[in-house]
Amino acid sequence: MLIVGLTGGIGSGKTSLAEALARRGAVVIDVDGLGRQVIGHGGSAVEAVVERFGPEVRHPEGGIDRTALAEIVFHDEQALSDLTEISHPRINQLLDEAVDRVSGDSIVVYDMAVLAESELGWSNRHPYEIVITVETPPEVRFERLRQRGMSPGDARSRMESQASDEERQAVADYIVANQGDLADLEHVAGEVWSELQRLHDQKRRPLD
Repeated sequence: MLIVGLTGGIGSGKTSLAEALARRGAVVIDVDGLGRQVIGHGGSAVEAVVERFGPEVRHPEGGIDRTALAEIVFHDEQALSDLTEISHPRINQLLDEAVDRVSGDSIVVYDMAVLAESELGWSNRHPYEIVITVETPPEVRFERLRQRGMSPGDARSRMESQASDEERQAVADYIVANQGDLADLEHVAGEVWSELQRLHDQKRRPLD
């Protein structure tokens, strides 16, 4: 098994690349989705989050009101750190459980936004072995977010709250440029997949 950490800033096309790799045979695990799961209805982090942040973050229909929680942690570094300490070990547990269900001969891709700034996918039983960073100029990412209906202020805030391009570059084994359209990204995905297959074959090849 080869485990890959795939990251990129919001609007970079990270998830589009993950989807293209999935079409080629990769087993993609949505780590961001696991984060939503642990604070969703019945999620393993719900009670600990309510205990730390108060009953006002509990959603009336169960789980955590993500909007209310975001308003608390978005501009409060200590609150964000506390949330990370609560949620990330639980996310890593779900991540390991997901990998346990995957064939041992697979190429697994962790699709995750906060790879560079966290230990998600790294401090667990099945850590990623290589990192791919999708890189897109900030102005292109900003415009993509605007086309999704995000306000300019929200787009800037979301971009600025994440790791910088330099921080993502520092942890990357491969950097994928994504400045074009989906057809261009599809072509790039083919090249990335070929490289991942090469690394996978190299890893399972017995030493002479």
